[in-house]
Amino acid sequence: MGLFARWKSRLKPGAVGADCVLLWLLWLSVEQQAAKGSQINALFGVTYNSTVNAENETIYAFNHTVSRNQTDGVRVWVNLQSENPKSPVLVVVRQKQAVLSFQVPLILRGLYQRKYQYTQVGRTLCQPPTHGMSENQLFYVDVSTLSIFGISYQLRVSHVESFTLLTNTKFSFTATPSQPQYFKYVFPDGVDTVIVKVNSQITFPCSVMSIQDIQCPVYDLDNNVAFIGMYQTMTTTAAITVQRKDFPSNSFYVIVVVKTEDEACGGPLKFYPLLPDKLMDPGNRSKTLDVVVTPAINSEVYIFGMLFCFGIFLSFYVLTVTAACVQYKRMTQKKEGLHNPADVSPAETASLLGKGLASASPCEYGSFERSSECAGRSRQESLSSVEEDDYDTLADIDSDKNIVRTKKFLCVSDLARKDKRVLSKKYQIYFWNIATIAVFYALPVIQLVITYQTVVNVTGNQDICYYNFLCAHPLGPISSFNNILSNLGYILLGLLFLLIVLCREIIHKRALFRNDLAALECGIPKHFGLYYAMGTALMMEGILSACYHVCPNYTNFQFDTSFMYMIAGLCMLKLYQKRHPDINASAYTAYACLAGVIFFSVLGVVFGKGNTAFWIVFSVIHILATLLLSTQLYYMGRWRLDSGVLRRMVYIIYTDSIRQCSGPMYIDRMVLLVMGNIVNWSLAAYGLIERPNDFASYLLAIGICNLLLYFAFYIIMKLRSGERIKCFALVCILFTAVIWGFALFFFFQGLSTWQKTPAESREHNRECILLSFFDDHDIWHFLSSIAMFGSFLVLLTMDDDLDAVQRDKIYVF
Repeated sequence: MGLFARWKSRLKPGAVGADCVLLWLLWLSVEQQAAKGSQINALFGVTYNSTVNAENETIYAFNHTVSRNQTDGVRVWVNLQSENPKSPVLVVVRQKQAVLSFQVPLILRGLYQRKYQYTQVGRTLCQPPTHGMSENQLFYVDVSTLSIFGISYQLRVSHVESFTLLTNTKFSFTATPSQPQYFKYVFPDGVDTVIVKVNSQITFPCSVMSIQDIQCPVYDLDNNVAFIGMYQTMTTTAAITVQRKDFPSNSFYVIVVVKTEDEACGGPLKFYPLLPDKLMDPGNRSKTLDVVVTPAINSEVYIFGMLFCFGIFLSFYVLTVTAACVQYKRMTQKKEGLHNPADVSPAETASLLGKGLASASPCEYGSFERSSECAGRSRQESLSSVEEDDYDTLADIDSDKNIVRTKKFLCVSDLARKDKRVLSKKYQIYFWNIATIAVFYALPVIQLVITYQTVVNVTGNQDICYYNFLCAHPLGPISSFNNILSNLGYILLGLLFLLIVLCREIIHKRALFRNDLAALECGIPKHFGLYYAMGTALMMEGILSACYHVCPNYTNFQFDTSFMYMIAGLCMLKLYQKRHPDINASAYTAYACLAGVIFFSVLGVVFGKGNTAFWIVFSVIHILATLLLSTQLYYMGRWRLDSGVLRRMVYIIYTDSIRQCSGPMYIDRMVLLVMGNIVNWSLAAYGLIERPNDFASYLLAIGICNLLLYFAFYIIMKLRSGERIKCFALVCILFTAVIWGFALFFFFQGLSTWQKTPAESREHNRECILLSFFDDHDIWHFLSSIAMFGSFLVLLTMDDDLDAVQRDKIYVF
């Protein structure tokens, strides 16, 4: 009334009109607002019990001192005491540079629009920056509603203990979906990278840990925590590596949010709501967690880790050069002793000559007679260009093949009849084909994983890639540099194997150029194309494994396994080629079969999980392929797959097994093939019954089992035939077996698995165990690359004892 009276006294007589009416309405509005709202100077740590309705709004004013050197968190807690209110209570917190609002009860949504209601809400206020050393800041908490009925509530505003996290200091807290928690961390001087670790003793409820910059608003609810920053879901463990360069303020927030549902962490899927507006019971979703921030490794550890990695594998180059020099010196001394007998005593001369003649092949010192059973033929290299088909299409040669290859006892000379230049050209195609495949395969893979890494860096979604987050050391845009660096061994040792093969090929060509009879007619025929393909495959395995570890997940796991299939297949082909050079598969057939294997690998990863129909089809194809390959190997390719194959099979079974009761003609081959069929049928049955989730590894296990079975058979038959294994090859076998044993131990540690959800995978994460830089899987990379290199050396040298043996005395098995 005072305001209206003063205004009325200033009016001129007769000046009462429209302005007077408007002013009267304004005065009524001000009076109503004054009567409707009330302001309370509130205190921290005090619980206020009050009632609010549409006619009564309460404003709580808080005043506190903020220091630049110390940040104190402020938390607002509201508890709704009235049951089933018709309208929610709206809480608005007005700060100097930020506004926070939320309603009580708080409605949070899950999958399929499921709604969960929470009557207790707690939120931490965003802290605006302080310009002075200290200043008083005033903020208001407005509580209002549109309900005409009174709604009872409780309000408490308090300071947050340990709001600023300290380095290497663990802090425990409790969070719920409606009461998230976040804390501040400031980089100390001299620390550029830290690892934020959050742990819990219980698996569920599912949670989210987020790292966000110091800015308002802070996104700390289940429906908005993924908007900015880096985040990852968690059950019991979460870890994010944070770098100072990504935060200009040299500080960041650590936010922990409990999700409304557990599906993202592999929990049970609740039923679909029958009514769209029905509120679901949230249950008890309180979770106690621990957070600790630890400094990450410094640049010196990076440098030492890289030097260690290079040093291990470059030492193999040094050992190879040293061994080559020692061998060259020994051979030189041996030749000098043979050609300069005047320098030694007569007894020593006779001894050296005796050893030289004893170790020399009859191929080098005279002609020899072929046995009637293993009659072969020697043939000089043709000076004209020849092709393999020139021999296969002639009727007499084809008839000769049918006779020779079906003999009961075969010698290498029987299956080394084709022109050497033709076969060398044929097997070189293996190398050129795999080199072409590598280029066309690797380029899009590299492009894809770069895109993956970019998406991770831009979106901050750490659930895309399945790292070992407790030992993932970033370098530039790469999130886990150590997992990439550890693949260097495949590349360097693959290159070293190629150089060793190249040296052997040069020595062999020089022997052929000298018309050395030992190189022409003795030992296992030397064909190096498959060795080059194996070395290239090993190098590509390192490149593609590194690409996979840029962002490991189930969609790109085939990058890590494709060339493993190649290596297993090429090793089996090389073992078979050693004593079957004329009838080994062509490069086109071999790579076509391997392409089929990779095709099934992709189908299994995409459709195989829990799909019974897929496993039935795959098992049938697996068994049929095993039977067809067994038939091909048993008859040395001298059979036809046509409409009469079943009739011929029945006839053979009747005449050989029923009528004559005779055993198989090729006993050794039959033993190998029976064992191979038992193993493969067992693997097919296991896959059909268990249906493993990791189909790619299951398929790789099939290849490795067959390779090991064939290798063991080869060694046993080699010793059974009276052959021996030289000392170097024997050392390689033993050394490789030991390294494979240790490698598989580290492989099965399972630091992460994309067969589960990202949160469940992080439960397997573990700290670094080597130089604070490498984890168990990195050691698997180190050891497996060395073991593969050793396995290749075994294949390269295991038949060196036959270099002075006539080919018609080397048995085929």
